[in-house]
Amino acid sequence: MNETKFLKLIADVNKIITPIDSAIRFPEILDILYEKYAGHIETFCQIIKESQSSGEVLKRIRQPDRDADERMALLKMYRRCVSPVLDTESTKKIKKNSTESLIETFGMTFKPIDKLKEQFEDLSPEARFALAALIGEYDARGQSGYLLTGLFFDWFEERFKGFFTIEGPRGAGRDIELSTIYPEFKSAFPCDFVVRRPADSEVVAIGFARYDSTRGGAQSDDRTGGNANKVEKAKAFDKVTPTKFKIIFLSDGPGLVHADTWKESCDLDGDWDGRVRVITLKLAEKRITPEWLNS
Repeated sequence: MNETKFLKLIADVNKIITPIDSAIRFPEILDILYEKYAGHIETFCQIIKESQSSGEVLKRIRQPDRDADERMALLKMYRRCVSPVLDTESTKKIKKNSTESLIETFGMTFKPIDKLKEQFEDLSPEARFALAALIGEYDARGQSGYLLTGLFFDWFEERFKGFFTIEGPRGAGRDIELSTIYPEFKSAFPCDFVVRRPADSEVVAIGFARYDSTRGGAQSDDRTGGNANKVEKAKAFDKVTPTKFKIIFLSDGPGLVHADTWKESCDLDGDWDGRVRVITLKLAEKRITPEWLNS
């Protein structure tokens, strides 16, 4: 089999996919989410009751002395119930984005406080369950990716014990910037893991791990285009500061079989004179070898 363009010769892509199931089914998830958010929902109702405007509700939620987890839950509710155009990631940055500026920019989209008071004065149990499900919809996002990374780390450490080491966050954590390994590299280049040879501490590979439960359209374009850009940045740096590192793209999940995503993965695999390899967990044993890492 052609080692340079290995992926292109795979006939049935589904056979190399790793199904990682980290989701809790409906309706079991309802009780879990309600238990998690019931207190925050009650706080949200109380804030509405005590406020004179929808802007004041936002101001009370964004108070610096409020617990960060509670603030995040309340901001999710505010987005769902008061102003869907407000981005939760922006509103949670209470030091960077003032409440006054948010009200000035988005205030015309806020549901009127009289309407909120009417709706939340006596919120039914059914409505509370529904709201908990809405704001907790994406709580498990990223978990499959963390599990994939953990499984790969376990496999790698067992397979290459004493020969190579792998470092990086197994779950949520700070990525490894390439500039911390090569000070000459000046731009942003976050990696999910780094492989070294203990004998001389040489970096032999850097890697990126992604699990796509589903992937299509613009999402697919963003992911694959970003991977191609990483390779180009590595090539450009290598011309100025020669290195020996390879690039591993650990890409797994049902979303990998999407036409555009699979094509781009095949195009990337074997790029840079064979220094790039795209693998799934099932392909790791065959594709990540001592010979390739040392080459």
